[in-house]
Amino acid sequence: MELGLSTFGDMQPEGVAGGAVLAAQRMAQLLEEAKLADELGLDVFALGEHHRPDFVIAAPEVALAGIATITKKLRLSSAVTVLSSADPVRTFQHFATLDLLSGGRAEIMAGRGSFIESFPLFGNKLEDYDELFAEKLDLLLQINQRERITWTGHLRAPIQDKGIYPRPLQQQLPIWIAVGGTPASMVRAGSLNLPVTIAILGSNPEQFLPMVDLYRKSAERAGHNVQQLQLALNMHMHIADDSQQAADEYWPVYQALMNRIGRERGWSPLSREQYEYMRSPRGSLLVGNPEEVTAKLLHLHSQFNNTRFLGQLITGKDLAHDRLLHSIRLFGTVVAPAVRKALQNKPAEA
Repeated sequence: MELGLSTFGDMQPEGVAGGAVLAAQRMAQLLEEAKLADELGLDVFALGEHHRPDFVIAAPEVALAGIATITKKLRLSSAVTVLSSADPVRTFQHFATLDLLSGGRAEIMAGRGSFIESFPLFGNKLEDYDELFAEKLDLLLQINQRERITWTGHLRAPIQDKGIYPRPLQQQLPIWIAVGGTPASMVRAGSLNLPVTIAILGSNPEQFLPMVDLYRKSAERAGHNVQQLQLALNMHMHIADDSQQAADEYWPVYQALMNRIGRERGWSPLSREQYEYMRSPRGSLLVGNPEEVTAKLLHLHSQFNNTRFLGQLITGKDLAHDRLLHSIRLFGTVVAPAVRKALQNKPAEA
């Protein structure tokens, strides 16, 4: 199982037209986080796209290109590219360029996005939400397979026998589908034989098991080899030397994040009691000491048989960056080796 990190680059909104000092600091921190992850031997570093003042990443491929120059082995992925409001031609060109810069380490994680700011921003209609994604995914997949394209859709201008350049160093760019809980998305991914990343953020992990079953059955019905399907879980994570320390460090920033989003979506404020359940063995948070996080990752793997795990990082004024870096170190030096060892030994024990 591959082990990696993801982040949307949380930051304090600055409310400025220029002179974005905090954004520059946060971007420098992201480079530091990725460099550390690479040095520790983690497998993946993924940056997600938002178009809001409280996140610094609006162009994941640009930030990943910077990371490519200071890392050697990390797979570099978006987490997520909001394909519904992007142009598939430019998306492919950007990630193909990243692939060339990184020596063949680029991936695209395409999704519809959990926020809707990008739709009016780029002139798309929200009522076309589903059709936009399906049509643009079709075009992106075709571009990835062939140098020259002839394509016709309903919501984008047609392409008549045009070459799309540059081409990536890899034979094809890995294209993952990011899913937040929509069964139709799982059916689509399975039918197309595409790898899936499930964002388990604030929900009970077990509720996603029927969706994974649907994904695998859809792939089987379409004639694909289910044993070769790739599945990633993406969950919020923070690790400290002591379980209570991890809980206390993470609580203020997690509460702030969830309540900020909750006010927009009509959720009730998050209580400490709810938070403690979420970091329990059955909950959706990997917050604790290395032994607790290791045990939870192995339990999740026994349920989902996932091929990748991404620990989503969040930060804020109540969580010092050195604490975040320490969490990454514990993940890379203690948790990752323990998980890999346990999974290597599992077939022999069966």
